[in-house]
Amino acid sequence: MRQAQQGDASAYASLLVTLVGVARQFVRRRAGAAVPWVDDVVQDALLALHAARHTYDPARPFAPWFYAIVSNRMVDVVRRERRVSARELHVDALPERAAADARGRDELDVDAIHAALASLPARQREVIEGLKYRDQSVREVAGRMGMTESAVKVTAHRGYRALRRLLGGASRED
Repeated sequence: MRQAQQGDASAYASLLVTLVGVARQFVRRRAGAAVPWVDDVVQDALLALHAARHTYDPARPFAPWFYAIVSNRMVDVVRRERRVSARELHVDALPERAAADARGRDELDVDAIHAALASLPARQREVIEGLKYRDQSVREVAGRMGMTESAVKVTAHRGYRALRRLLGGASRED
């Protein structure tokens, strides 16, 4: 690393090649060989090392500095994996699309939705129609209606809440 900091590109390339195996082994020992994100941690660690290479103090040992980077990247990836796995459902087989489409059509009462939308105040109705029916962005709706983007978001949120209430869905108080 000292040579790399002094501008020796071949020393830096050699260091990175060596560190790939070292980092992979470090992560596997701590997380197990079966985890699918070992290479993610190694890649993140090498990118972090590259970004922070100027902070390495040549008067101090390199290994603790490097292992701290790898440990921190591993913690970040574990946290990310936990967040993702908490939100995603893993299934062995995807459901039949035709069956899902048929159920969706049977459960969807389009007339009730149109009636509920028509009963909203004009401003809420226009915002929701712009966002959902015309597929306009918040910025486009705000410009067309002479509102701020924040006001469009608040109006849409209140309109969605009113639609849920009108359609018999659970209304969550925010």
